[in-house]
Amino acid sequence: MRIAMWSGPRNLSTAMMYSFAARGDCAIWDEPFYGAFLKITGLDHPMRDVVLREVETDPEGVVEAALGPIPAQKAHFYQKHMTHHMVTAVPRNWMAEVKNVFLIRHPARVIASYLAKREHPTGDDIGFWQQAEIFDEVRARTGGVPVVIDASDIRQDPAGMLSALCDRLGLPFTEAMLRWPAGGRPEDGPWAPHWYGSVWTSTGFAGPEGPLPDVAAENALLREAMVHYERLADHRLCL
Repeated sequence: MRIAMWSGPRNLSTAMMYSFAARGDCAIWDEPFYGAFLKITGLDHPMRDVVLREVETDPEGVVEAALGPIPAQKAHFYQKHMTHHMVTAVPRNWMAEVKNVFLIRHPARVIASYLAKREHPTGDDIGFWQQAEIFDEVRARTGGVPVVIDASDIRQDPAGMLSALCDRLGLPFTEAMLRWPAGGRPEDGPWAPHWYGSVWTSTGFAGPEGPLPDVAAENALLREAMVHYERLADHRLCL
């Protein structure tokens, strides 16, 4: 089975990747299209030169690998995809050949977390409109409603939500998904030292989230993102 987990940045996505890796039967791939995204857009992201040097930058090559043999002879292939990487020049026809899951998080939490790493995010940076667009495209290509799961629900009840997610995917749930060793993984992208400091200190999912952060300085961005978040949240997996 190939699982495409669609998320924006700062959205529990790396912890989810570590969770599926901890199963033992899943190969994982960290942000496959990041190199292609940087090459196509020319954007100046942290560690840009390192990323372009170390990962595949041809989007067609990424697609070929995403649908090709699963690494390490594992039974399943978990691919952590960032929605904002899927710019126009990146192919999407392959999405009907994988199991698509959409990982969402309240925009106020995403914006607050993003601001701790980069200043002045835009709608293009945080991936909500792209996530909604990809959701609609997957729905059109497959004729069904993709699975949606909220990061806050996972943190509230990791075992319950991961069990429900595995059931929807046709995978047996295992409690191994709830814990992982501290530190990075060899599959981490070369950008990990800049972005993954918090998850590297973790050994499992953090507890329930507190009150929403105040991001009044980014109120226009919050309003824009909420439209897309709430539409996908209407389909989120509930216990």
